[in-house]
Amino acid sequence: MRSGKPVGVICHCPRSLVEADVVRGRRITSWPTIRTDLRNAGAEVVDEKVVVDGSLVSSRQSDDLPAFCAEIVKQFAAVAAG
Repeated sequence: MRSGKPVGVICHCPRSLVEADVVRGRRITSWPTIRTDLRNAGAEVVDEKVVVDGSLVSSRQSDDLPAFCAEIVKQFAAVAAG
């Protein structure tokens, strides 16, 4: 997260970001059952297919994979392009 390189999280994976204490002040989405954890850790939680906050890309569930994959590929391509 500190490097600024793209980070993608989907479903329950944002829980690892809570443990790393890196969601405070970030806009993020996730599976509904961990949204309270994210809010308690200081994140702004929204219910959207894909959310981009700087280099952080998040999605709620596997149904959101088309939008998530398109955005994370876009982020990786931007880094590769320099």
